[in-house]
Parts: sequence; C-alpha cells; structure tokens
Amino acid sequence: MDFIIALLKKLPIIPIALFIGGLLFGLLIGWGIAPVEFKDATPSYLRADLQEDYLRMAIDSFRLNSDPGLAADRWKGLGVNAQQVYEKIQNNPGSTDQEVIRVYGETVRRVLEAEGYQPGAGQTGSSNPVARTALLGIGIVLLLGVLAAGGMYLFRLLGKRGSGEVTAVMQGSEISRNVERTNFEEMGLAPPITQTMTTFVLGDDLYDESFSIDTQAGEFMGEYGVGVSEAIGVGEPKKVTALEIWLFDKNDIKTATKVLMSHHAFGDPAIRSRLEPKGELVLVEPQAQILLETATLQLLATVIDLEYGKGPLPDSSYFERITLELAIWPRQG
Repeated sequence: MDFIIALLKKLPIIPIALFIGGLLFGLLIGWGIAPVEFKDATPSYLRADLQEDYLRMAIDSFRLNSDPGLAADRWKGLGVNAQQVYEKIQNNPGSTDQEVIRVYGETVRRVLEAEGYQPGAGQTGSSNPVARTALLGIGIVLLLGVLAAGGMYLFRLLGKRGSGEVTAVMQGSEISRNVERTNFEEMGLAPPITQTMTTFVLGDDLYDESFSIDTQAGEFMGEYGVGVSEAIGVGEPKKVTALEIWLFDKNDIKTATKVLMSHHAFGDPAIRSRLEPKGELVLVEPQAQILLETATLQLLATVIDLEYGKGPLPDSSYFERITLELAIWPRQG
C-alpha cells in the first residue's frame, strides 16, 4: 500500500486524467452526440464518373436554358475538377452535341473571367465524411500515444519490481516513513500547517514531489515541492547534483525557489551560471535549514540526511541519498 501511495504521488494524475477525459468527451460529442451533418454538398464530392454525368446533364440543360449565370453556377459546383471533366467530355462527347459543348464552355469561361472566379476558393471540405473519419483516427492515435507514454513512465518507475527487486522509489518511500519528524512545539514554535518528509535515492530519475497546502477548513492556500534541477555525467541512473525546492502562494504572483547544490556543483562556475536563473543557490550541508518565504507563507526545509555517491565523477558531486523535511507555516506580519 505504501508503494502504491508513493507511486500515485509520482504520477501527474490530474493532468493525465483531464487530457484523456477531454479527448474522449470531445470524440463523444463530435462523433456520437452531435456529429457533423453532411448535406447540401456540391458535386465536387462525387466520384469522377458521376461528376462527368453531372456535367453532361448540365450541358444538355444549357441547350434548353441558355442562362449564362446558371451555367456558370453548375460549373462551379465541380470546383477544381470542372476543367478536367469538361475536357474529358470534349474528347469523348458521346451522345452530347459537340457544338453545345463548345458554346457551353465559352459561355462559362466569359462569366468566370468577368467574376474573377478562382476554382476551389471558399471550399474547406470540413463536412467531408472522410475528414470526420480522419479526425477520429487522429484522436485514437493520440489516445494510444498517451497510454503508451504512461506505460513507459510506469515501466521506468517500477523498474524491475516484477522480479522482486526494491526500486529507488520504494527505498525513498521507506526511508521517509521511518524518519522521525521534528516536534516544533517542543522547540517553542507553533505547529506547522503541513509537514512532509521526502527522500531522493539514486536511481529515481523521475523524482518530483509536490504537495498541497490547505487550511483546516479545506481552503487551498498554495503548493510546495522538490525535484531534480541538474544532473552531471552520462548514462543511467541520473547523477543528480542539484535539487530545487519551490513554494507557490496563491496570494503571491511569484513562486519562491531555491536550488540545493552539492559541494562540487556549488564550486563549479559553469553549473552555477546554468542554475542561477532558477533561484537562490544554496550549498547542501547535513542538518542545514533553508527558508523560503512568500507573501503569506513560509517553508522551512531541513536536510535530515545526506550521502554522496562514489564513482568516477568528482568527490561530493552527486547525491546517493538525501532526505528533506518540509514544513509550512503562515507568514507573520
């Protein structure tokens, strides 16, 4: 159960659910509840042989009713295919009078030139059933893509759980659960609104924790969290050299952010220059306390435990494990 809870905390459930729900709802409306009705279509949507039959009938009708405007309108109904169909009839008139074919073509040409008509102008084809089918296909492909991405996310997150191996996510959850929380009341401080333990363990490449801040009455006040900010080296797992802690206050237009850096990263000018735009840079030390403030909230982050990884990279350059205690208070004054 603890693993499931940790897993659910990792997944961006709300955005994924909203995306899939919106996609399915849109397909339901567009395909089932209120589909586009295909009516009053022009002959341009007919098969090629039926378009030819249509123009032959228009030419035969022109012999009885020589209205130039009506002849041009019937020509326009074929859109961009009109000239091609007309040439086919010219080359193979069949039972149609060749002289009528010629006069019809010249009459239409004069009318269209006078109007400045451009074949295909104004025809969007939005009501074409083929377009509806294509739209449904695109929606299904997008949905399958989201499901595939979610599956890959879970696969990477779970690692080799099926073989019984304990993953980095499980290790972090277990460590956080067993760490004793600070009793701030014994220190003469007011109890925090919320207090959370979170642990990053090497191998948790998708580490990104976020938590809601609510009053006892359930009123939303903001959010806070911690996630990977910078990694060094190559290959997997990621060698995380910096984490960023953030605090969002609904009453403040700016999110407070501080970057917790390893000893190596803190002394590397190149890494510092990349991370400075994200927020204030802080050197991580065991038991160090980092304070973030917004208009109405305070976040106190305490480094409960810290262990650096050992390998071919520089000493104290990436975290093997780091446990943080995050506590929130209303800001006084």
